[in-house]
Amino acid sequence: MSDVNVFKQPKPFYLIFSIEFWERFGFYGMQAILTVYLVSILGMSESESFTLFGAFSALIFGSVAIGGWVGDKILGTKRTITLGAFILTIGYSLLGISAAGEFGGKELLYIAMGFITMGNGLFKANPSSLLAKVYEENDPRLDGAFTMYYMAINLGSFFSMLLSPWIAEKMGYGIAFGVSAVGLLITMINFMLMGRIVKNIGSKPDMVPVNKLYYAAVVVVTILLSFLSAVLLQHLFYAHAILVVVGIIIVFVYFKEAFKSKGLERAKMFVAFVLMLQGVVFFALYFQMPTSLNFFAIHNVSHDLFGVKVEPEQFQALNPFWIMVASPLLAILYNKLGERFAIPFKFAAGMVLCSLAFLILKYSTGFANTQGIINSNWLVVSYLLQSVGELLVSGLGLAMIAQLVPQRMMGFAMGMWFLTSATAAILAGWIASLTAAPKGVIDSNQTLVLYAEVFGEIGYVTAAIAVFTLLIAPKLTRIIQNKE
Repeated sequence: MSDVNVFKQPKPFYLIFSIEFWERFGFYGMQAILTVYLVSILGMSESESFTLFGAFSALIFGSVAIGGWVGDKILGTKRTITLGAFILTIGYSLLGISAAGEFGGKELLYIAMGFITMGNGLFKANPSSLLAKVYEENDPRLDGAFTMYYMAINLGSFFSMLLSPWIAEKMGYGIAFGVSAVGLLITMINFMLMGRIVKNIGSKPDMVPVNKLYYAAVVVVTILLSFLSAVLLQHLFYAHAILVVVGIIIVFVYFKEAFKSKGLERAKMFVAFVLMLQGVVFFALYFQMPTSLNFFAIHNVSHDLFGVKVEPEQFQALNPFWIMVASPLLAILYNKLGERFAIPFKFAAGMVLCSLAFLILKYSTGFANTQGIINSNWLVVSYLLQSVGELLVSGLGLAMIAQLVPQRMMGFAMGMWFLTSATAAILAGWIASLTAAPKGVIDSNQTLVLYAEVFGEIGYVTAAIAVFTLLIAPKLTRIIQNKE
């Protein structure tokens, strides 16, 4: 038993924890209400909003590799964090202005989403990269540090998902998106004031004076890519086409490297690819939370939680809540089971839970009242199952890559893992659009039938995939553990 105190971390950890908390506070606050804003204020159909949100999420994940490269090779991790936070602040502020309805409207919305895309791309990979550099190799505090860091993400999202829907309802969407911008302002001010704590920590470019020409070039390219993202979000065919082309190229390169490898190394790379495909399925379900599950809560779930009145969008806060509750319990389970609960079995178990999460919602529609409304407890249980599934799949994705892919391919494979999220986001938008009520249909009994049908199909298809993953898990585990 380790006697390392997980709460006793070096000072830089707490700074990085705080900037991640506030950045995630801003991002998830925006995400919690965005699709509802698109429908209720901008007049989009549910189907249009889901498809747009899917493309938006895909671009966000697709841009992460750019930010990681800029942080490692061009500007340095810390400067890229600050720049990313600044670009995000612009994006959320523009979104708030568009919501005021007095300037720009839909055109400004797309520009705002473009800036959010690139700001997120610059920011997302760099705090975790900086955190890893705080610790020496084999430091026993590292696992605990990343566990608590993951907690920062969930704490930030939990509070913002509770707060932003309430603000949107009481004070308007402009103020709610403005609160997201405030979260990023706090991030920037905090990081600049306390930057001395991480003065000697960072990537190689952090250790030398900033190259002003490089910095200016990154700013200009970021702005241009923000406007390009805005254009792509207005022409989704091209956004999807680019993702398909990039995906084919990346998969081709991956398999080319795999076939160059031999023996166990090649086998492990094939295992990693199979698990990435499972990741695509998982993330396609995960992205239903801000889309179809969000509108299911609006149309067909009682707007109270254990007797307390809530805004329907606030149900999304159940996801980070259950993550925080389940994380320590799963850590205990991992320690007890050890190699008997290897990553392929964890991924398969995650699929089973995600399948059950949607089948429970299908089953719940049979208990709706005469107005087509179900008890919110059904949604609480569904979120519990999907959140534990998230810990088993998403929470272990990067660990799986680190374990199975050779070091020479590590950066490429990490980017490929983020591509699974981008691919899944497009797929998720299409799946969510199947639940979209036709424009003008607000009868809860009609939407209930639609949700029951689609959630049932999602649940049964995922169950079939889960059975397959359970069947192949022993074989994949033997390859990983080099027992064949």
